[in-house]
Amino acid sequence: MEKDEFYIGYVEKVGTRTKKSLKRFVFLALSVVIVTALLFGFFQKPAVNSSFNFGNPTKVSGIYHESPYPMLRVPLAAGEYKDIVLLGVGKFGPNPYLKEIREKEGDIRNKALTIEGQLIYYNGKTLLEIDDGQKVSLGNLPQAEIVTEQLGVVEVEGEIVDPKCYFGVMKPGYGKIHRSCAALCILGGIPPVLVASDKDGMANYFLLTDLKGNPIHKDIIPYIGQPSFVQGAVQKTGDWHTMRIDVNQIKRMDKKSEIY
Repeated sequence: MEKDEFYIGYVEKVGTRTKKSLKRFVFLALSVVIVTALLFGFFQKPAVNSSFNFGNPTKVSGIYHESPYPMLRVPLAAGEYKDIVLLGVGKFGPNPYLKEIREKEGDIRNKALTIEGQLIYYNGKTLLEIDDGQKVSLGNLPQAEIVTEQLGVVEVEGEIVDPKCYFGVMKPGYGKIHRSCAALCILGGIPPVLVASDKDGMANYFLLTDLKGNPIHKDIIPYIGQPSFVQGAVQKTGDWHTMRIDVNQIKRMDKKSEIY
């Protein structure tokens, strides 16, 4: 009858059967690790083309306007402008950080402002996070005509997100945990954005307001990250579209969210 091998740690020589067992275990363990890593990488969503200049503040000068959310129209070239959506730090809109300049200068609409903040870029859209009212001052740019183009009533399929996390502060800004984050951001004053895709699969973004064109926050919370049909009158101001909607007319779809 064959005797069992007895392993002794301080003895250099290892029995033949023990060697074979160790080799099989190491091979199996490495195989599991490699296969798990490959599957993990395969099922990950690709990194989005977004950028958040955290810790690298930039001074931006432009004409302040509200459509109806705070924006800065920044001149790029002769007759060419970029409309930057303004945000506050954390889960808040920019209004608390514009309070000081409003108290000092009164109505700041259509006035030139210089704001220092952290830029957010994604898919042709730009946002600016400001965290200190003292970083907002009057500028000296000439007035820029802000034209609004009416595009009529449309119905689109999409999902409502908060643009701060979705456009680059959180990377990736996807998954169920980010739905709760989006709700807190919108409640805090960050404008809700409807993300929709056209026939060619290109993403379109609509800043949402109520039927009177006023900011909308609390009433939109139940629809965040819910695939829906949304109908409203669309207008284009600069490079942003705004849609006036009746929240009660949003039609939820029987499908899972592709974002949250």
